[in-house]
Amino acid sequence: MPKTTREPVVARDGAFRRRLNLIYGLYALAFVAFVLTLGLLERMGLPRNWIGAFFLGGTVIVYAIIGIFSRTTDATEYYVAGRRVPAFYNGMATGADWMSAASFIGLAGTLYLHGFSGTESEPGGLAFVLGWTGGFCLVALLLAPYLRRFGQFTIPDFLGERYGGALPRMLGVIAAILCSFTYVVAQIYGVGLVTTHLTGVAFEIGIFLGLGGILVCSFLGGMRAVTWTQVGQYIVLIIAYSVPVVWLSVKQTGVPMPHFVYGLQLEKVTAREAELLADPRERAVVEAFSARARETAQKLVNVPAALASERAGALRTVAELKAADAPLAQIQAAEKALHQLPRSTEAARERWTQQRADDEARAHPLAGMPRHGAAFVGDPGGNPAGQRLFDEARRNFLALVLCLTIGTAALPHILARSYTTPSVREARESVSWTVLFVVLLYVTAPALAVLVKYEVFNVLVGTPFDQLPAWIAHWSQADPALMSVVDINRDGILQLGEMRIGSDVVVLATPEIAGLPYVVSAMVAAGALAAALSTADGLLLTIGNALSHDTYYRLVDPNASAGRRVTASKVLLLAVALAAASVAAQRPANILFLVSAAFSFAAAAFFPALVLGVFWRRANKWGAVCGMSAGLALTCYYMGTTQPWLRDVLGVSAPIQLWWGIQPISAGVFGVPLGFAVIVLVSLLTPPPAPAEQDLAERVRYPRLG
Repeated sequence: MPKTTREPVVARDGAFRRRLNLIYGLYALAFVAFVLTLGLLERMGLPRNWIGAFFLGGTVIVYAIIGIFSRTTDATEYYVAGRRVPAFYNGMATGADWMSAASFIGLAGTLYLHGFSGTESEPGGLAFVLGWTGGFCLVALLLAPYLRRFGQFTIPDFLGERYGGALPRMLGVIAAILCSFTYVVAQIYGVGLVTTHLTGVAFEIGIFLGLGGILVCSFLGGMRAVTWTQVGQYIVLIIAYSVPVVWLSVKQTGVPMPHFVYGLQLEKVTAREAELLADPRERAVVEAFSARARETAQKLVNVPAALASERAGALRTVAELKAADAPLAQIQAAEKALHQLPRSTEAARERWTQQRADDEARAHPLAGMPRHGAAFVGDPGGNPAGQRLFDEARRNFLALVLCLTIGTAALPHILARSYTTPSVREARESVSWTVLFVVLLYVTAPALAVLVKYEVFNVLVGTPFDQLPAWIAHWSQADPALMSVVDINRDGILQLGEMRIGSDVVVLATPEIAGLPYVVSAMVAAGALAAALSTADGLLLTIGNALSHDTYYRLVDPNASAGRRVTASKVLLLAVALAAASVAAQRPANILFLVSAAFSFAAAAFFPALVLGVFWRRANKWGAVCGMSAGLALTCYYMGTTQPWLRDVLGVSAPIQLWWGIQPISAGVFGVPLGFAVIVLVSLLTPPPAPAEQDLAERVRYPRLG
């Protein structure tokens, strides 16, 4: 009898996988054909804005079609995709879920600006590569198979069952919402940035246009729709990310394998860095920014008097131009300068303080960037200042790697994918596939950063200002914080120090930097959009499920039908999406910081409780409650008192006090050990957990005992 029942199951499973292979194989070919067709139309004269609109509309429509065909009201399908996603495709979906706007947009940009290891205050891109990739090893070894064996739908489900009671579940809900909401704001910010680039609409409008693409999948079909959409989105994003890097590699080296030759380009970049450091024109730029910073600092000594002097000077200039019957353009420019002066003393102080900080940041060689291949800034064998810089840079690098590794293993929207595979074995296999799909991008990002830096250092630097490529003006108009150039030494030639480029624009501008056709730029933007949409879908679904399943169903109305629970999840998901879009429209911080903050929150709140819940029978309810609360509270406190944007929001005016020089991006490094210590201590000081809770810990580790 077992044989006769097993054969039809295997046959159905094989047919299902073959159908998936056919569908997504045709999907990949169709996307390539779509790109080639638009490339041909561009050569025939199709306007750029039409190309961008086709990419935005075409990809979002395809995602919407998948969402519509995957719509469901069945609870198991909505929450865990029916637990029938094969390991290969679950790995691809998890890879897309993982490849957020930070990975696609921010990682290579961070490598470009801060090199491999960064500075004492800005960890380099290698920390993100190591931390994010290494975290999946912890997922595979410590959590994924055990959570799949437990079953159910969410991470708060496990906390509620393992630690017995509503309080651990509610803490899990609060922590899941906090880290997922922070993460999803970054994704929606990225969606707004990409949509603006593709269509030219205002950033705020771009956010809400992209929001429709996010909601159409997660709203209609939950995890089922999100999973199959994410598989398609991964195909788009990996093609879009790889093509310009390969193209740049061929252009610079003649070899279409950038992963193997970018080391040669790094040697040339290193040599060029030495030339730029010795260039008197670059030193003149540094001195000009230093002088401007000193001038602004002088204004801040007596802000009212300085503002009155500037206003009087601007009024005098306008009057003199009018009296001399100067050209209208000059008069209008003078009137515009007068109009742009700060309206109040407080506004002037805020603007000049920011201006001084910006000028001081740019008053460094290589536009403030460290040597790309340097181990750490500073000198361990040098003077005390050099030793301090080296030690702080190394500490911040290691702290960030630790936070990202542990945070990866504790993110609810990633762990929830452990529930979607048919078996425990496939849950573990899917993590292996995820690592492969993640690494495909992560080994490409360092190559992209080096190739772009070579292009900027050797082609862009030294270009006359009146011959700068159009993409610089385009991005400067879109957001001066992301791209700006100023001829501060007035020689008419662009120096490296005169260009400021944000990390969030490097990848999106790569095709234009390389002089590639606009269709490639639009394709990269579509890939970035796919990355942001895929992660946003998973995050919004996590928040909606935490509110509907873990709060409404588990704690408020246990008798609610499956249809009512799914409907509640959809309504709450819509409300959360609108709230996140409103926050993202305020441009709260750069994408990479927001994402990293979510990792610190997840690491401190979930990792100790989950790991001890699986591997230590003695961990109990009060230990978990106190440990999760203490770890998360300490992380929030440190981040809120040291991160500039959060300090402004919270009204913190006390001087910043960094502990051991650790930057706020790695706040979880303090919360995680505190969480472990508190769980262990409180569990030992309070009665042991109930036998059923101890049995659950044994059962998820040793299924034969169940």
